Amino acid sequence: MSKRTEQQLTADMLEKYYEYNKKKKEIEAEMNHLKEVFHQYFDHQLGSDDKGEVLLGGFKLQRQVRKTEKYREDTTIKRLEELKMEDLIQVVKKPDEAKIKSAIQLGLLKEEDLEGCLTTSTSLAISVKPVTPR
Repeated sequence: MSKRTEQQLTADMLEKYYEYNKKKKEIEAEMNHLKEVFHQYFDHQLGSDDKGEVLLGGFKLQRQVRKTEKYREDTTIKRLEELKMEDLIQVVKKPDEAKIKSAIQLGLLKEEDLEGCLTTSTSLAISVKPVTPR
C-alpha cells in the first residue's frame, strides 16, 4: 500500500501553473498555425490528399495521409435490407434517456423502478485564474 504524503500548496505553485497554462495555449495556437502553413504548402506542391516530405535546415517535414473507411449507416442498411441481408445489420438495444425522463415526469414510471440502473461518473479538472486581472 502506498503511503500518501500531504503536499503543501504555495502561491508560487499556483502562479507557475497559471503562467505555464497560458504559455501552453500560446504554443498550441502557434503550432496549429504552423501546421496550417505546412498543409497549405503540401496542398500547393502536391495536392490536397497527397503525402510528402521536405528536407530543410537539418529538419525533415513529412505529411502523412491516414485514410479511414466507414459505411454510411442509412444507405448501407437500406441496401442490405433490399438484398435481404438483414443478418448483416446490428440491432443495438439502448435505453432512451429522454423517454425515460419523460415517463418519470408523467408518472408512468417511478425512479425506484430503475433503482441500481443509473450510473454516475465524475471527472476532475483544475483551473487556476488570477484574482486580480493581469
